[in-house]
Amino acid sequence: MSGTTDELPTLGDLAWHPALDRTDLLAAPVAAALHDWAASDDRVRTQVAVAPIDPDHADTATLNDVHGLPPEASANCVVVAGRRGDVERVAACVVPATTSADVNTRVRKLLDARKASFLPTDRATSESGMEYGGITPVGLPAGWRVLVDERFATPDALALMGSGVRRSKLLMPGDLLCSAPWVEVVPGLGVVRG
Repeated sequence: MSGTTDELPTLGDLAWHPALDRTDLLAAPVAAALHDWAASDDRVRTQVAVAPIDPDHADTATLNDVHGLPPEASANCVVVAGRRGDVERVAACVVPATTSADVNTRVRKLLDARKASFLPTDRATSESGMEYGGITPVGLPAGWRVLVDERFATPDALALMGSGVRRSKLLMPGDLLCSAPWVEVVPGLGVVRG
């Protein structure tokens, strides 16, 4: 069930709280970004939720099974690096769990790169200040592009994502995520699996 315009969104059987009331459940860069974003958009205070989870359930499929969450709401965030000559460009790609980021075609072209590949885990975690399995599009380094699949911009869409740590998840309306000042909404970013 999702909340209406001014209600905190909820999903599955998790215990949701306003994220800004539970910054102890967020990585430091995520908490800072939410505070900054809330200064320009009041909806962040009432429509961004956080819930504690068992870190062993942080994997999307496991979390969805254990807590009865719809896969289409899961916003998987992968970090990709593309290179052209000596110039590297990094992007976080957010796609529904029912799809995979189109790294070799769509993302590579968006990065204007000859080749694109997933950023090594140690770099992704150290540069983002977030834990593996918890990387989220909120609070990433300023030089990284944040590409979000347009499916999250549809009415009533929810975006369930990492919180920067493996022991909690963020939830917000998809259109709120898509309106974040650092987000670029991209058609066809995720390719349906199978």
